Order: sequence, then C-alpha cells, then structure tokens
Amino acid sequence: MSAATVSAPTAAPAREGRIGLRANVRHIGALARRNMLQIKQDPESMFDALLMPVVFILLFTYVFGGSIAGKGHEKEYVGYLVPGLMAMMGMNIAMAVGTGVNDDFKKGVMDRFRTMPIARSSVLIAKIVVEVGRMLIATTILLAMGFAIGLTVSTSVWHLLAAVALAMIFGASLMWIFILLGLTMKTAQAVQGVAMLVLLPLQFGSSIFAPPGNMPGWLEGFTKYNPLSNLADAARHLINGGPVAHSVWMTLAWAAGITLVTAPLAVAKFRNKT
Repeated sequence: MSAATVSAPTAAPAREGRIGLRANVRHIGALARRNMLQIKQDPESMFDALLMPVVFILLFTYVFGGSIAGKGHEKEYVGYLVPGLMAMMGMNIAMAVGTGVNDDFKKGVMDRFRTMPIARSSVLIAKIVVEVGRMLIATTILLAMGFAIGLTVSTSVWHLLAAVALAMIFGASLMWIFILLGLTMKTAQAVQGVAMLVLLPLQFGSSIFAPPGNMPGWLEGFTKYNPLSNLADAARHLINGGPVAHSVWMTLAWAAGITLVTAPLAVAKFRNKT
C-alpha cells in the first residue's frame, strides 16, 4: 500500500512532458484568453496599435510625401507608403512582445507557468496569437486611414487580404526574435534599446518609405536583401498590381527561416531561464 502511494507521484512528471496536440491547443487558448484579459484590464497597452498607424501615415504622407513623391503628389505617395507601413507595423508590434515577456518574468508570472503541466511552447505561442490580433487591428486602422486619404486597390479585395495575411505571417515570425531577446536581456529597457538598434536600420534601409533607386549604391544593395523590402514590395504589388511571385516567396522564405531558427531557441531559453 505504501509502495503504491510512493510510486504514484513519480509517474506524473513523466506524463507532463508528453502533452497531446488537443491539450496543447486548449492550453494556448486558455493562455491567450488570459493575455486578452490583461489588455482589457490595461486598455493603455493598446495605444500603440491604435494610434501608431494614424501618426505614421499622416506624418510620412504630409511631412515627407511632398519631398519624396514631389509637391502635389501626396495622394499618389499614399499608394506607395501604405503597403510599406504594413511591414513596419509588424516590427513595431513585435518589439512589444519582447518587453512584455521580460516584464512577465520580473513579475514572476512565467515562473508560475513553468510549474504547470503545460507545454512550454504554449505560453509563448499564446503571446504571439494575441499580438497577431493586435497587429491585425493596427493594420485595419492603417488601411482605413489610407482609404480616407486616397488609397485605392488596383487589383482585388482578395489581393488586399493576401497582403494583410502575408504581413501577419512575417510579423509572427519576427515575434520569436523579440521573445528571445526579451528572455535574454535583463530589463525591458534593454530590450527596447537593442530592438531600436535593429529596427531603425531595417526600416529606413528598406523600400518602405522611398524607392531604393534613389539611394546610394551600397545602401541600395542592402535594401535589396532586406526582408522588410521584400514584404513591402510584395504588399505593394498585391495592392497596386505588378509581379508578386518573387517578393511573396522571398517573404515566406524569410518568415520560415526566422521561425525555424529562433522559435526552438526561444522555447529552450524559456525552459532554462533562471
């Protein structure tokens, strides 16, 4: 009787490491709901997703649009800018994931999750699911502002939805980078500082805001291989028309490569973080 009593608890940890797909999906759903409730309790955390698209589209259209596209051609520039900003939204929202994970560890929330019999990846995937939702809200506001100031779709609604989906896929892959960064750096401020050092060259050294043909030769070469340029060009051609195959496949390849490399590293870091 006593032997059975002693051996029973030792079997539980062995089963914890073998969590089925259905249970994993259920855990992700419960954790995603927890993250959404956090947003409900702290509505200010949505300010970046709600206001950032408005600020950026108005700023670049009316402050820089005349210089880039020529005075009086601001509305034409909107058709170039908005697809590019779809790529930029993903990077800025992804940065918030890293700071959020770092902050959760400081509060002890992640330590409690790691004591539960759930897949470690489900905690991080739930974060990404909610942040993709925030990214979708930001992109919707961006497009609404774009249509309000002159954006037109020269292809079809399906092409527009494909551009949005592509931006979501690439943005989700970037979140793994920032989650890994949030798990590695000691403070949320450090995460933001390092993230900005990465974000600024990638964003402004791309085709998001201006055609690469007007850039110096060395910068044009960097822009050509910048994954944000591939995403911006793919979204631009899906909305305005043009050859999309190369840009779309390059964007998907970048997203797959980033996820395959950084997701296992992030999960391992989460499991072993002290």
